[in-house]
Amino acid sequence: MRGRSVSPVFVGREEELAALSESLDEARKGTVTAVLLGGEAGVGKTRLVQRFAEQCQAGGAHVLFGGCVELSTEGLAYAPFTAALRQLVREQGPAAVAGLLPDGAERDLARLLPEFGEPSGDGETDTGRARLFEQFLTLLERLADTRPTVLLIEDIHWADRSSRDLIAFLSRNLHAPQVLIVMTYRSDELHRQHPLRPVLAELGRVNGVHRLDLPRLSRDEVAQQMAGILGEVPEYGNAMKVYERSEGIPLFVEALVECGVDCAFPDSMQDLILSSVERLPEETQRLLRVAAAGGTRVSHRLLAVVSGLSDVELETALRPAIARNILQIADNRAYVFRHSLIREAVHDELLPGEHQRLHARFAEEISKDRGLVPPGRAAVELAHHWYGARNDTWALISAWEAARKSFKAFAYTEAVPLLERVLMLWDRVPDAERLIDADHTAVLERASEAANAVGDVDKGVKFIKAALSQLDETEEPARVAQLIVRRAAFKNAKGQLGVIDDLRHALRLVPRDTLDRAQVVTTLSRHLMLRGEIAEASELIAEGLRLAREHGDRCLESDLLMNLGLGHSLNGENESTIVVNEQALEIGYQEGSGRLITRAIGNNVDALIDMGRHEEALDLARDGWKLSKKYGRLRGSGLFIKNNWAEALESIGRWDEAIEIVDGALSHGPALRTRYALLRIRADIALARGELQLVEGILSEVGVLKDRPEEFVQDITNNARLHIGWHLTRGEPAAALSVAERVLAQNQQLSKAMLGWRLLSLLRTVCDAAETTEPERTARVRELAAEVAAELSVIGPVVEAYRLSYRGDFDAAAAAWERLNRPHNHSKSLLRAANVAARAGDREGAAARLKVALPLAQALRATPLIEEIEVLSRRVGGAAPAQEPSELLTPRELEVLRLVTQGRTNRDIAGELFISAKTVSVHVSNILAKLGVTSRGEAAAAAHRLSLLSR
Repeated sequence: MRGRSVSPVFVGREEELAALSESLDEARKGTVTAVLLGGEAGVGKTRLVQRFAEQCQAGGAHVLFGGCVELSTEGLAYAPFTAALRQLVREQGPAAVAGLLPDGAERDLARLLPEFGEPSGDGETDTGRARLFEQFLTLLERLADTRPTVLLIEDIHWADRSSRDLIAFLSRNLHAPQVLIVMTYRSDELHRQHPLRPVLAELGRVNGVHRLDLPRLSRDEVAQQMAGILGEVPEYGNAMKVYERSEGIPLFVEALVECGVDCAFPDSMQDLILSSVERLPEETQRLLRVAAAGGTRVSHRLLAVVSGLSDVELETALRPAIARNILQIADNRAYVFRHSLIREAVHDELLPGEHQRLHARFAEEISKDRGLVPPGRAAVELAHHWYGARNDTWALISAWEAARKSFKAFAYTEAVPLLERVLMLWDRVPDAERLIDADHTAVLERASEAANAVGDVDKGVKFIKAALSQLDETEEPARVAQLIVRRAAFKNAKGQLGVIDDLRHALRLVPRDTLDRAQVVTTLSRHLMLRGEIAEASELIAEGLRLAREHGDRCLESDLLMNLGLGHSLNGENESTIVVNEQALEIGYQEGSGRLITRAIGNNVDALIDMGRHEEALDLARDGWKLSKKYGRLRGSGLFIKNNWAEALESIGRWDEAIEIVDGALSHGPALRTRYALLRIRADIALARGELQLVEGILSEVGVLKDRPEEFVQDITNNARLHIGWHLTRGEPAAALSVAERVLAQNQQLSKAMLGWRLLSLLRTVCDAAETTEPERTARVRELAAEVAAELSVIGPVVEAYRLSYRGDFDAAAAAWERLNRPHNHSKSLLRAANVAARAGDREGAAARLKVALPLAQALRATPLIEEIEVLSRRVGGAAPAQEPSELLTPRELEVLRLVTQGRTNRDIAGELFISAKTVSVHVSNILAKLGVTSRGEAAAAAHRLSLLSR
């Protein structure tokens, strides 16, 4: 029962192929970005995606191929993306590919392919990797401008950490139409600790990412596969035997057909796979073992020099394996095993001594001629083979070199295990320090730097602790100080206390009038400002600016200016904040530093919000977000800008848009402090809408309900404000009063004018609510609040509006909020003013205020506020004030309704109004609810009947 080893007929998989084709159709519309195709080893994932690729190409799509190899887990960073990029360069040339990217962006890609010239000299490790991610995203989007683009990545269960991170990044951020990423993985290899599992779980929550599981073949499909291999219909009994033995796995079907129906059944599937190999000539088997030690793919030249055969001898020996389709010829004169399971089975047959000798041979030959492997792979190949050869000396040297190469490629996640290998081998290698020109502490420092770049806090702290134990701060104070500053950064990332103590310790170590001191001063002054210790921070900033200018460090000067601007912001001097930030921004542009540019823009967005200049803030936030993508700062300053963007939208009542911004920012996996800031904005909206379960979940995560200690002014005041609001909404004024007492005990932390006045206005509400049951405590809270108010500056219209609310001048506050276009605050102030009027017996005045307040609250769907207004309305004069239908709809909803009546789809409306289809859907749902209708047609009819669009 022998024939072809692979069926020329594509068997089954109609449903899966249709699902992939449907995903491509959806990708053309921009609603699907990725497909995760899972299945057991040998079940036919490669055959399926190859057939899908053929269909895509026939339909005019551009298909890029990238695969992961087992070596990836040892540091072959970005392996599938490098392969796809190399294919693109072969097809179009490096100049054409560079033309698809922003000016100079190809220098980032040069870290992966030398065809793009010299890599960029940006030493900012925390931004280079992010910028590289952005270039891949931009490249895919630009390729899709002209035709559909499909990126196929096989075997992501072997993907290196950097590739996994890039896969997750692209899946979250690819919103352009006509791009689809298809990834395959072995579902049977994902044990509980497998690094791909959390990535799959994360991607499963991303809109536009589909999961597809590839099942085994049915009995009839196995018979069809056998017929394709044999060239004739198999006997029923034989087909049944093969189906039962293979259990429907195509690779095993092929092996059983090749073995013959009468052969004894092997003890294991590995024996079954090897049975076809064992029938090859002995010399061919020997060469397959050599090739297996080289990896899934080995070039002809490399295999020739390692085996010691001439070209003719090598080709003659390999021809039987190629004829039986065990080995295949790839591009650039390379050989690949038809299936990775075959290579694994052959490799497992190597004897221990044979294994070491072969890896040593590969290492020796690659060391002599690095051109034997693809560009950029020599260092990691050498690290892999020397380690496999058990040559400790060269394993250490090559791992150190590969780690350095990983740094240059922004592959910090791959650098960490390589540096750990250096540390592990250190004591086994005499004179290791001389061999790599670095001491043991330097390796630990480098490892902590890599861990810091990828946010691996636990490992970073471990490396720093070990490094500090080897240093004497009296002999190397600057080196110790640098490590302490990095440890402080790790503590800050985890929200731990003690950051200031660490930074002050570092400052004491560095000599005066040095650049090292200026660097520590920069970090310390920023943290002091965030704690509200403005005077001490300002003195340090003055010293730091002098040192930075004396030493000519313009970037440090810019950072210090922004720290100074933070102090102005805390004092409510927002005009001065903007001026100083503009100076810092100009330096950022002069130095070409994306970090400085995006930080300055984010700070100015915040200042504009505090000044009530919301439209300017929104415009600047949009520009800043684009720049953060350009400079690779998306997950850093970019998400800080997004946070401020959402804050601006929340303040002016565009809550659904704010929620969309928050959700999008959270999908990028922000740093912990940024995540908490985003969640607080979401909690503000949820609290205003009465979504108490959601609020409780957020407050629990942020640590509010656990009274987790905080050091930063903004965290303390915002947490307290949300905690108080939560208790008030639950009808617990006494509990809210307790929170007020605790926060007022930290009055030195309430120094920021905007945050302070906002909290004080809420404290008045707390006192008014609790006064009848807790008169003494309430009186004391009012006294403490007055002491805080006496110290706060009043600069700008927003602060003034909060001050008016705190003073109880609610009508003036309502007028101020109306001028600022802050509908929720406007409505709340009107309600408070109506309460005052009602207590004074002015029922008509109260009713008039409530008539204005109600539609504002209804437009926001601010349920608790609506209920309070309706209760008071009944008290002062019966039913809630009557309302015209058009008053229920916001200006944006009227715009959407106008387009709905024209028969436009959500996607059409989104394009017309420059908002997302998801936001349009929310607006349409609100319109239907407010008009009391159930369909778009009924809404259009109601619009005409009520003349809503003629007003």
